Amino acid sequence: MSSLVVFTEEASSKEVLNILLPKILPDGYRFQVFHFQGKSDLQKRVPAKIKAWRDASAKFLILQDQDSNDCVTLKQDLCTLCAPYEREILVRIACVELEAWYFGDLSAVDMAYNTKLANMSAKSKFREPDKIQNPKDELRKLIPTLQQIAGAKTIAPHMNVEANTSRSFQVFVSGVRKLTAE
Repeated sequence: MSSLVVFTEEASSKEVLNILLPKILPDGYRFQVFHFQGKSDLQKRVPAKIKAWRDASAKFLILQDQDSNDCVTLKQDLCTLCAPYEREILVRIACVELEAWYFGDLSAVDMAYNTKLANMSAKSKFREPDKIQNPKDELRKLIPTLQQIAGAKTIAPHMNVEANTSRSFQVFVSGVRKLTAE
């Protein structure tokens, strides 16, 4: 069986994926998640990691936040970095930041923090999670005690991978499922 090797730009993304990937991947599918110290570190080090990876059947996933970049250009740049290695590589961009995925499932946030935020998803500001300008800051306004890594570990177990309204999350899930279909 193949395995999935995942590269993310930060530790909180690693924590989220360690919890969510078993809900997305086929039963028994192996995976490893590695995080880097930001997007420049990821972009600098990932090509060498892919080149040196010994398991020829391994598939790769790169997840990076869009931040203020153009999504299409960013994805294209990451694909170009990895193209010389002729491996199965899926590049996914979390629009604008991974925290937008939490806004796509505010009931998970409610369960994690005993809040009543789920009804906010009907408000125009939160209706399209991927269009929230700074999801990390918006979440901190709603939950002032939120810490990035602890929040990832607390919210992710409650996330419903089938019902998240974040388009970038939906594209992420369908891409991972397609990549890992046997």
